[in-house]
Amino acid sequence: MITNEAELRAILGNPAQRALDKQIDRLDEHCRSIIARSPFVVISSADADGRPDASPKGDQPGFVLVLDEHTLAIPDRPGNRRADTFRNVLANPRVGLLFLVPGRNETLRVNGRASIVRDAALLARMAVQAKVPRLALRVAVEEAFVHCGKCMLRSRLWEPASWPQVSDLPSHARCLLDQAKPAQSLDEVEASVRESYTNGLY
Repeated sequence: MITNEAELRAILGNPAQRALDKQIDRLDEHCRSIIARSPFVVISSADADGRPDASPKGDQPGFVLVLDEHTLAIPDRPGNRRADTFRNVLANPRVGLLFLVPGRNETLRVNGRASIVRDAALLARMAVQAKVPRLALRVAVEEAFVHCGKCMLRSRLWEPASWPQVSDLPSHARCLLDQAKPAQSLDEVEASVRESYTNGLY
């Protein structure tokens, strides 16, 4: 086991200076351009005891609003109401964001402090199909930088020809039935999932 940074650096070496210098404390024009084109962001958070969580959020490109160079806002769309990120933020406001743009190998990483807001004017700006979100996560940006695309190149994430076969994966309904063990049949769970996907997006 590696137990300290000196041991770690002995194996990995030190980062290039530009890898350190690229980290900024605001959303510059490059960060804003990426966010405006991103339909998908992963929010990492942790509770008061440090137990981590990573929650995916997705919508049409531009669904995350940049309010100014130090602040962004993410609407809360209907989901399973576990509110894992929100509950964590109430105890520990620090979050990390990872923005993806389809076809783009590089990602954008943003770290900061989050708060849960219900400002009516802000939420109205995030309405879709005349449905206004009830809450939003506002993030005060502390760090931002573009992450290199090596992970995307290795994974070939944007190359459909390289995608694995998924037809033999269990359906979401099957996972729910086996893991949550509801008092429902597979057909009933599948119908519930279809209903949620069809009518519960906003």
